[in-house]
Amino acid sequence: MNILLVRPDGIGDEILCLPVATALRRLLPEAKVSFLSSVYAAPVLAQHPDVAAVLTLNGQERFADVVALFRRGFDAAIFLKPFRRLMAAAFVARVPVRVATGYRWYSLLANRRVYEHRSDFSRHEATYNLGLLRGLGLEPGEPVRPRLVLTDDERQAAAVRLKTLPVPRIVVHPGGFSARLWKLRHYLDLAQRLAEEGYGVVLSGSQAERDRFREETGWGGASHGSILDVMGSVTLRQLMAMLGASQAVVSGATGPAHIAAGLGVPTVSLFDPRRNHLPTRWQPLGSGIVLRPDVPTCEKCVYEACPYWDCLDRISVEEVVNRVRQVLSRPEEIAVAHV
Repeated sequence: MNILLVRPDGIGDEILCLPVATALRRLLPEAKVSFLSSVYAAPVLAQHPDVAAVLTLNGQERFADVVALFRRGFDAAIFLKPFRRLMAAAFVARVPVRVATGYRWYSLLANRRVYEHRSDFSRHEATYNLGLLRGLGLEPGEPVRPRLVLTDDERQAAAVRLKTLPVPRIVVHPGGFSARLWKLRHYLDLAQRLAEEGYGVVLSGSQAERDRFREETGWGGASHGSILDVMGSVTLRQLMAMLGASQAVVSGATGPAHIAAGLGVPTVSLFDPRRNHLPTRWQPLGSGIVLRPDVPTCEKCVYEACPYWDCLDRISVEEVVNRVRQVLSRPEEIAVAHV
């Protein structure tokens, strides 16, 4: 079979789809598995042994062009997230087998429907993704940890870039798109505290995240020889290599945490208390600690109207430093801590 996994989405979302490709390789070893990705996240999937080809969408394509993409000889399309426009394109393209969840009105565009609610957030996203393989008559089992692949050249280039930093090296990623974020000042204090204790620190993020970080904290670049600021100056693959060459990663519930987990690097992840951000559903599939503020779980963020508006800022810099020490000393420990 020629199977297309469809989820042009964020970095973490796509990484949590990779166990589906791995399960297909195990269950249908002769199948060719391709992945339809967003342009932004596609570099993360490169070199993966279970993905034969990566196709991309930027969201601006004409509908006819999307239909043409689905007409590239695919026997089956598995919609790991039910994007209505893409399901319609596959329907028009007459992809023989179209697998999707069965609870939306446009689920009629699929001819193999899997009835499983994701809205209760009781299982991990990777487990929900694997469940869609039942639409092909397969029993996928439990998800394996996603494994990302770096080339030797990428690893060597990262080693050269990081060679002046002390070891252990900690990547601190103060970015993300969540409604609630740990204060950027806390991230800067964390980086400086880790550097003072003898760790090497890499500050990562996009150009926009760098601009916001500098504006809100007054950070003007490395004032300490143990801090390397690469925000806005590296490609996604270069960042992956730096993550892979580090010993721990601190971030919010965002893509770099899932990249680190996929590279076998322990994580300290800060999750806000919204129900749709429960670690049960979204924690990185690797070793590390998830920190959640000890406040009630909420349905959605209501900003300053919430009595727990400072939820994430109740997590102290000292607590995060202690958790970095913990994952470095016991890298196989996986836990969720309410603090």
